Amino acid sequence: MINKKEVEHIAKLARLKLSAQEIKAMEKELSSVLEHFKFLNKLDVSKIKPTSHLVSLKNVMREDEARKHSEEKVERLLKAMPQREGRYLKVKSVF
Repeated sequence: MINKKEVEHIAKLARLKLSAQEIKAMEKELSSVLEHFKFLNKLDVSKIKPTSHLVSLKNVMREDEARKHSEEKVERLLKAMPQREGRYLKVKSVF
């Protein structure tokens, strides 16, 4: 069972200010969580293979590679841009 002193310590580490009523409630709730872990520790998982994800996923993104475009296409895109400086596009600052 978690006591008041331990709850206060955990709250301090998490930078939480808890009232006396909240501390009392957390004693019960955290103790309940630890009881669940005690139950899980009793389970035999020796025959279960470790997994990181139940569904086998594969990265489906393509390689990022530069492509050559015709000079005409580049000029057309540059002209469509509202603000530019030479061949650079001017956009609003991100930061």
